[in-house]
Amino acid sequence: MDAVLAFLLKYPARVWERGELVWGPVLPSGALLVLGVATLALAGAAAWRVRGVTTPSRVALGLLRGGVFALVLAMLARPMLVVTTAVPQRNVLAILLDDSRSMTLQDLAEGTRADAVRSVFGDSAALVRSLGERFSLRFYRFAADVRPAAGAASLSGSGTRTDLAAALRGVREELGGLPLAGIILVSDGADNGGGDAEAAMLALRARRVPVHTVGVGLERFPRDIAIERVAFPARPLAGAALLADVTLRLRGVGGERVTLVVEADGRRVGERTVTLPSREETARVQVSLEPLPPGVQRLTLRAPVLSGETVAQNNEAHGVVQVRAGPDRVLYVEGEARPELAFMRRALAGDSAVHLVTLLRSAERKFLRLGVRDSLELAEGFPATREELFGYRAVILGSIEAAFFRPEQLGMLGDFVSQRGGGLLALGGRLALAEGGFRGTPVAEVLPIALDRATLAEDAAALEYRLRPTTAGRAHAFLRLSAEDTASVARWDSLPPLTVVNALGSLRPGAQALLTGRRVDDTEDVPLLASQRFGRGTAYVLGVQDSWLWKMHASIPVEDRTHETFWRQLVRTIAEEAPDRLELASVPAIAAPGEPVTLRARVADDRFADVNDATVEVTVGAPDGRLMTVPLEWTLGEDGVYAGRFVPEMAGMHTLSAEARRGRDTVRALDGALLADDSGADVEQAELRTPFLQRIAESTGGRYYPLADAGALAEDVMYTESGVTVRESLDLWDMPIVFLLLTALLGGEWALRRKWGLA
Repeated sequence: MDAVLAFLLKYPARVWERGELVWGPVLPSGALLVLGVATLALAGAAAWRVRGVTTPSRVALGLLRGGVFALVLAMLARPMLVVTTAVPQRNVLAILLDDSRSMTLQDLAEGTRADAVRSVFGDSAALVRSLGERFSLRFYRFAADVRPAAGAASLSGSGTRTDLAAALRGVREELGGLPLAGIILVSDGADNGGGDAEAAMLALRARRVPVHTVGVGLERFPRDIAIERVAFPARPLAGAALLADVTLRLRGVGGERVTLVVEADGRRVGERTVTLPSREETARVQVSLEPLPPGVQRLTLRAPVLSGETVAQNNEAHGVVQVRAGPDRVLYVEGEARPELAFMRRALAGDSAVHLVTLLRSAERKFLRLGVRDSLELAEGFPATREELFGYRAVILGSIEAAFFRPEQLGMLGDFVSQRGGGLLALGGRLALAEGGFRGTPVAEVLPIALDRATLAEDAAALEYRLRPTTAGRAHAFLRLSAEDTASVARWDSLPPLTVVNALGSLRPGAQALLTGRRVDDTEDVPLLASQRFGRGTAYVLGVQDSWLWKMHASIPVEDRTHETFWRQLVRTIAEEAPDRLELASVPAIAAPGEPVTLRARVADDRFADVNDATVEVTVGAPDGRLMTVPLEWTLGEDGVYAGRFVPEMAGMHTLSAEARRGRDTVRALDGALLADDSGADVEQAELRTPFLQRIAESTGGRYYPLADAGALAEDVMYTESGVTVRESLDLWDMPIVFLLLTALLGGEWALRRKWGLA
């Protein structure tokens, strides 16, 4: 179609899109106007004098003859298309070639995607020779970053991630002082580097630098199973129940059974066999993992390679998990000696990863302190300062009324969640929640269940509910009572009902119900365990008062450990989410040797206020034992956040250890890790993303081309408003469509005259 339009209109559509229509009449405008009126009047008069035909026939003849005169007059007005073109050999043209691992996929007739790119953009290719005659060519290869290249022959396909934003930004900055006529971006469109592509496109559009995109690869694989995303727990406690959350992308494999396997440093720690859905193109699967020992663990998730798969490289994914030894200190405040306290302490007694500190009110201004570090801890009751309270990672409120706390302590509890990032768990009880007077307090604001009812009705002083996980609850490892889904659900169904004595209100917007309860004679589910993020932390409500029945009920065997499992997993979860004063992360956590990563640290004081004037350094331990120091600088844009650049030179696990100094205060972070490895990366979403490449081109004034049509670039890139340019006027009077229209009008008039016997 484009070729037909280019023939009829003399110039291709891309020229018309960029051109401006102007007129350069051969006669003065007034003379043309008089001539036009006169000729049209003459044509009308001549048609009116025709005898022997009807009035409509005269009108038809007049219109055809007038059309001829009008077309001739329009051409005498000399229409022209003014376009801006690059001056030959005065401009630079940048050619960006994708060098990530996805370019090694063999889904094209030419072989790998990189082979296809070399055939079109190689030094001896016709397109490159043609472009070289008009521009000074600058080749770049990009993956996580962008680097100059000698040409397409230098492509290695070793990059583990693709950052299109960094590539476009890097070329713009490097060629900022040169006349840049445009950019040719050759890629499959995968963009997993985390850069801001919109900002990069906006900057190029502001400079009027067009980006012409060339798509490489198949838009849809005929048969493929890909691990599109896998999320491992980031910083679990040793011995915790773990889940790997896996998203699979499916193409032509519906109904088949596959076994997903998870390994930790070569040792199998989890597996699950699933039947792939037939109608969906994605599937979300959770794989239970064995508890992992303390330290940095390298995890590998594998899906089997099925017969006839288009791509096998995307059947494997890696992750790094930092398992903490603990113990995490948790403060449990209780207002009365009740069985719930005793059984909870007994459940957590053997857990070395959690240290439960208990403050039990025994009388007015009298306290029983259990698990304290020394005689001074909690000697005056509940912590009076933020520094003391923020030393715990989680707080559990039992059956204790709001009046027990001073107003500033209630405010501190709210800040403990929102600012410190700690976990808060509010239990049910006769002195808890709404019955304890917490409505309208800072504590009520952070809870996931609104305390919008003052008390439970008198005729319902105690209600029995049988608890069951919701869909969201089943996705959390800490609510699994067995490694298998079906066994876990069956165990929940078999547990005895528990008692609720509190007026539990509605679920807040954004909160999640994890466990719901239903009375025997009711059809409505009530949220009994709910959670919500609030600021940096998470708050939970468990609205029952006697979970100890899961240990002592007559239906529970003596050897059953459901109660212990539930409490250990719940308390671990609310504690392990709390951050330390110094947090360290590598972005990304996995990179190929030679690819840059960003080391990011967040620094806070003992009140967990962000610190911007600290000296932060990260010690990196290479796999060969060498130690390197990387200084981090405050990012300016985020309070308390420091960042630095590091490039791993060799493959393997790199240890990370951060230290922040501020005056006499020195804080050290838990050891982290960076995995330098290129296997299984950058091929998760390897299908050609045509819409994304089209959007890049359209937003910058360029055009999108499939690789097979890239030859048209030789002419298209000449039309640009960037660099050293000249404005050209292209005549339109001799367009073939003008000749065809004249022929059609004159031929139509002659045919009508012949039909009516006038010729």
